Amino acid sequence: MSIVEHSISHALLYPQSIALLGVSDDPGKTGGRPLQFLRNSGYAGKIYPINPNRSQVQGEKAWPSLSALPEVPEHVFILSPTDTVVPAVKESAQLGVKLVTILAAGFSESGEEGVQREKELRDIAASTGIRILGPSSLGVVNPSNGLVLTANAAFAEPGVPKGKLFVASHSGSMIGALVSRGKARGVGFAGLVSVGSEVDLCVGDICLSTLDDPAIEGYVLFLESLRHGDKLKAFALEAARRGKPVIAYKLGRSSAAAEMAATHTGALAGEDDIADAFLKDLGMVRVEMLETLFEVLPLAQGVAKSGLRQKNIGVVATTGGGAAMVVDQLSMRGVTVQSLSDETQRKLKEAQIPGTAGRILDLTLAGTKYEVMKKALQIMLEAPEFDMVVAVVGSSARLHPELAVRPIMEFINADKPLAVMLVPDAPEALSTLTQAGIPCFRTPETCADAIAAVLARRELSESANAIVPDIGDAHALSEAQAYEVLDKLQVPHADYATFPLSADGATLPFDYPVVAKICSAHIPHKTEVGGVVLGIQDPAQLSQAFATLRSNLRQKAPNAMCGQVLIQPMLKGMTEVLVGYRIDPDAGPIIMLAAGGIWAEVMRDRSIRLAPVSVDTAREMIADVKMLKTVTGLRGKPNGDLEALAQAISNLSMLALKPELKVREAEVNPMLVLVEGHGVLAVDALVMQAR
Repeated sequence: MSIVEHSISHALLYPQSIALLGVSDDPGKTGGRPLQFLRNSGYAGKIYPINPNRSQVQGEKAWPSLSALPEVPEHVFILSPTDTVVPAVKESAQLGVKLVTILAAGFSESGEEGVQREKELRDIAASTGIRILGPSSLGVVNPSNGLVLTANAAFAEPGVPKGKLFVASHSGSMIGALVSRGKARGVGFAGLVSVGSEVDLCVGDICLSTLDDPAIEGYVLFLESLRHGDKLKAFALEAARRGKPVIAYKLGRSSAAAEMAATHTGALAGEDDIADAFLKDLGMVRVEMLETLFEVLPLAQGVAKSGLRQKNIGVVATTGGGAAMVVDQLSMRGVTVQSLSDETQRKLKEAQIPGTAGRILDLTLAGTKYEVMKKALQIMLEAPEFDMVVAVVGSSARLHPELAVRPIMEFINADKPLAVMLVPDAPEALSTLTQAGIPCFRTPETCADAIAAVLARRELSESANAIVPDIGDAHALSEAQAYEVLDKLQVPHADYATFPLSADGATLPFDYPVVAKICSAHIPHKTEVGGVVLGIQDPAQLSQAFATLRSNLRQKAPNAMCGQVLIQPMLKGMTEVLVGYRIDPDAGPIIMLAAGGIWAEVMRDRSIRLAPVSVDTAREMIADVKMLKTVTGLRGKPNGDLEALAQAISNLSMLALKPELKVREAEVNPMLVLVEGHGVLAVDALVMQAR
């Protein structure tokens, strides 16, 4: 960790002195809570209440200003109104304060005046080095030293549980909600930060600065957006290298980027799919349910420790109905429960384990006996067909919690991950398992959500090497120019020839039938202006096609600059796909594979990764697209050349390593997948390049 990052972490979580600027005399008011909370929690550092209108605040001496203090505080919490914030930050910077937290709203979200205020804050931070948390931050909490520096009313309840989980949340109210939920689950915290509007410090900055803190073993992120994706990426990569799991709960992503995109790729991938690819490709565990945030960390740690690569799940249960719920929920999330092999069933029989074995091992009531469950778990965990085992415990978890969890506790250090789902409401059993660090779940939904989320996490991708150029505005290239870009990437495309639009015909270097298309950088979507003529069989029809294209342009795009016609052979593959690349403003370069042609936006059958991708990753993307299963030799039909497709996907994604090409978006739609051994061919391409 750099000196700068250490300084952020210290001033944020371990300050020796705090100033509360604008603190209220009324502890019930938002501006009065931090002083009350700090005193009640036993914070041992120096606290300086500042209120220019009072000599005392809540019974304590108050100072009139920051400059009147006997020392420069490390951390200033600005509780005063919006119009006082910029002057307060300026004064703090001049005095040498390391970090300020801003409670007030009324910045970029409030109109032009707020945008200007936010710009002033960024300028102050850039020119002076002071760090800013917020605006709209409800503050910071560190249970280990009593730092309850927050205006969140939820912290009026005493006793923030100490633990090893660090929380960073865009939403300030969520840190209180997460503490109450964590307390109910016996989960403690090493720190909680309300990040707010990220005018300076963002989620990535904050979390990166804490990675060397031995008190922190894992992270929970509550994200409203992927703002400052580059900082979040830097943190996630470093956390993965250090083996500190990152759990993310991400709210829905705006579709604004999709509406602005020039290509189908933007329209299809401008939603939550990009955020999903971003989080998973960087090794984060993205959960869909809020409660899973607290239940998934031990599982994520166990999976990381075991080096789990496959996804074969075994289930052993004392209740068939409870097991069926887990199996159903896993299936809904694309996770299949593996049947017991004949060899495993033989071992169970030899060990005289009662019950039935098939898709699951149902021990029935016999499973409530210590020796039966212990031996069954041992055999299941040793079985080569399982990479993870889920134990589903019925009513005994509530009626006899110690007996129910005792055999499970024998496998705390098992080589394979072991998870437990308790069917009844069994708080004592749940607490025992939680304290032991064994992943345990109250519902089949959170159990399945956690397992699916951990298994969906991917190996750190090659995207860590991506280079994102500052390309600003971009313009479309003509189709012929787009093919020149594909040539540089070794992405195969169909033969073509260009001719003047004014021509009456042309001598072609390839056979009929052909297609004729207008070729202009000013008309990226040719079909919208009648710029494509298909099925041309001979020179006479080609001459007529030129005339048709000229006529359509006069009628539908009279002002468009177009002087060329591009002609290609009419080709047909086994299927069509769309392969697209774009630089997302938050996530950076992405690559997408989708059902192509007219089906691209109808089917929305696609796979997205951060770019660039290896050929192996491209193969995974191909496996994700359901439509491509039709060219895998089903019912005796020939295979499509999916290996050539994987290579083409990887090659196009290498745009992320070629900033000199200044490409913001590139799309092949359609790309024809030919019979195995004959490759793939792009038959249309659109490239957006910086000016």
